[in-house]
Amino acid sequence: MKFAVGTKDFATIATHGGRTRRFLVYEAEAGTDPVETGRIELGEQEVLHLYGDGRPHPIDAVRVVVTGSSGAGFVAHMKRRGIEPVTTTETDPLRAIRGWFAGTLEPAPEPAHPHEHEDGDGGDGSGHRH
Repeated sequence: MKFAVGTKDFATIATHGGRTRRFLVYEAEAGTDPVETGRIELGEQEVLHLYGDGRPHPIDAVRVVVTGSSGAGFVAHMKRRGIEPVTTTETDPLRAIRGWFAGTLEPAPEPAHPHEHEDGDGGDGSGHRH
């Protein structure tokens, strides 16, 4: 199964899933060590916070996305894409994936955002109201 782990430095888990531009991609199964199989680098307009539903995105190739924290809008956006969103206080990607399989991964609290999110499209495909 494929995992994407949000990162700023390709070493530790990033803190805001919707704004993350870099992802480590892992192939992993229960009882085996995760293996890095690639990386995703998004352009500024491809960050998941801005990218609307209904069109293909590089993140669509994974089953689980792991980030340090994410708001309800990001979680809903990932679920609509058929991707399981996972937030965690863990900073090590390999420990996070192992913890997901073991059911011991400590979830991150939902962040407070300085702006509101709409449930709908918001007109620009981002689900945003400014």
